[in-house]
Amino acid sequence: MSTFEFKLPDIGEGVMEGEIVSWLVEPGQDVLEDDPMVEVMTDKATVTIGAPKTGTIQELFAGVGDVVEVGSVIVTLATNGAGAAAPSKTEPSKPEPEAGTKKHAAPPPPEPVAQKEANKKDDGPAATAVGDIKESLPGSSYFAKTDGAAPAPARVAASGELVSDKPLATPATRKLARDLDVDLRYVTPTGDGGRVTKDDVKSFASGDNAPTTPGTTRAPTAETRVVGTPGVSGRAPTTIQAPSSAQTSLEDRKPFVGMRRKIAERMQTSTNTAAHFTFVEECDVAQLKELRGRLKGAAEEAGVKLTFLPFIVKAVVAALKKHPVLNSALDESTNELVYRRYYNIGIAASTDQGLMVPVVKDADRKSIVEIAAEIARLGAAAKEGKIAGEDLSGSTFTITSLGRQGGLFATPVLNFPEVGILGVHQIKQKPVVRDGSIEIGEIMLLSLSFDHRIVDGHVGAAFAYDIIAYLENPDRLFLEMA
Repeated sequence: MSTFEFKLPDIGEGVMEGEIVSWLVEPGQDVLEDDPMVEVMTDKATVTIGAPKTGTIQELFAGVGDVVEVGSVIVTLATNGAGAAAPSKTEPSKPEPEAGTKKHAAPPPPEPVAQKEANKKDDGPAATAVGDIKESLPGSSYFAKTDGAAPAPARVAASGELVSDKPLATPATRKLARDLDVDLRYVTPTGDGGRVTKDDVKSFASGDNAPTTPGTTRAPTAETRVVGTPGVSGRAPTTIQAPSSAQTSLEDRKPFVGMRRKIAERMQTSTNTAAHFTFVEECDVAQLKELRGRLKGAAEEAGVKLTFLPFIVKAVVAALKKHPVLNSALDESTNELVYRRYYNIGIAASTDQGLMVPVVKDADRKSIVEIAAEIARLGAAAKEGKIAGEDLSGSTFTITSLGRQGGLFATPVLNFPEVGILGVHQIKQKPVVRDGSIEIGEIMLLSLSFDHRIVDGHVGAAFAYDIIAYLENPDRLFLEMA
């Protein structure tokens, strides 16, 4: 018998930490290699990590809601060696960290010397991480109501004060607390070493230690575990209350967690860090529409639906080569501006889980048809919740388009740390002047946002006009292709 310490793997490029969304196993449970083990949310996606090998779960070192650094031990397994059958469930229960109360997972507790000699550490293969964007917000089950009824308020200690933000309790005690809707952080422990026991939970649930007088401070309910605006500090969290008690029943509260919270954090980081400025200009795409019409048949024969987006991607890449600062990013840790000579274009996609940014890698090396096929593949995978983590990372510039719902124009928010983003809007027929005559033109507005810390106004404008020139005269794109 040996003990295998599983560390949070490098899930994707640039990912340094992940939030534990849910555990799919518990101590004492037998698992086979690649059995779903834990769901982890990063700023790229939610991934399901499988068991690295067959064995028995010994101990979990991170709770739901914990943010864990890559390389930190999150679980240990008892194994019989490579290829051995799963051991029986004889491992004693051990304490599990409280959900949502730590910023990083604690390292495993030190073992006795004799135990270290007996348990040979196994640095076997890392578990696999598979992109898995859920239909419901990841982590929502942790906050879910039961039987359609409003959640009962979590009980608190008689003083109404927090007893411990990291209570000690066995998994069995924690399960009992969940079943009885008891928040362990507010239970006074009586067990050895300050551990909360089952009797403590039962006593608390019966009301022996719960406040009964009106006005007593309550623990956060399941609906208010996540408070404040992500990325904003220095002010108290906003509290939303109905104008009257009669209108309280007309409110629906849903947990602000998982993908939706991650999107909010990234948006807040972008707006708080980058100095946004936006440039808007018209683009006459009559020739582009004509070219697309001529090429649609050939694309369909290749099994690809040809939209305007692949042409826009090619125009952006050509303009980025003329203005390399728009394909750069600021490395704040070294105070260096990093110029990228690869062109990975993010395509913002709306899904039921929120805004995703799949990435067309090496767009400068792909043809119009290849880009169209890749955009279709990425978009389908994102909407079906099957997109891989590597398809959501590594972008150097982003394009966002709402298609027919694009409106007149908008001010897109940078996909930080990128320094530019292009917003593509609806094509509308408008009067235009050509060679002194008024004609009906096919006009599309482009709105571009830039990081003014990096991009000067005239550089951003020149970049925009280069994109427009390529789209208004799309034959030039073929001259720019590598």
